[in-house]
Amino acid sequence: MQTVLFTLGLVLFLLGLLTGFVVPALKNPRMALSSHLEAVLNGMFLVLLGLLWPHIHLPNAWEVTAVVLIVYAAYANWIASLLAAAWGAGRKLAPIATGDHEASTAKEGFVSFLLVSLSVAMVVGVGIVIAGL
Repeated sequence: MQTVLFTLGLVLFLLGLLTGFVVPALKNPRMALSSHLEAVLNGMFLVLLGLLWPHIHLPNAWEVTAVVLIVYAAYANWIASLLAAAWGAGRKLAPIATGDHEASTAKEGFVSFLLVSLSVAMVVGVGIVIAGL
């Protein structure tokens, strides 16, 4: 599990670095900067979780559940904010970063779904990790 977290964390970190190159080219650069930062920070979080992993004692099913939820949340956070930057979406749940931009109802709904689901996934996943410490 530790190697999986290291690998997925470094991949997400790299995606965040690459996202930084496209910030000025997207419809909403402020949201694109958020996407860049989310990927870099969540990538570091996954690596940090990998370092912490030997101290976590959970049944295998709970370990897998925690990792799946946290990895989903980390990657969904990057992709949700990147799509919001490209589409000009996110008005409902990220009004400061969205500014005056607004996308179609379907795009706004998809970004909102990702943001809500990743929030729940991260809280539950981290809660499981804390219980295993």
